Amino acid sequence: MPESIQYITDNRGKKTSVILPIAEYEQLMEDLEDLACVAERRYEESVPFEDVLKRLKVDGLVPDHG
Repeated sequence: MPESIQYITDNRGKKTSVILPIAEYEQLMEDLEDLACVAERRYEESVPFEDVLKRLKVDGLVPDHG
């Protein structure tokens, strides 16, 4: 666990909140969004790699070397 994380405790010493650098918070939020996207799409039909590659080449996002 990074040393930059700090905890706020109540008068009994129980952790009640956490303080962390903005960059770490933003990364956690990005990871959470990614996981939510994966969860939303888990029942979608898969697409063969060759079909995705072909589509990327047609769209000019991947070079077509023959």
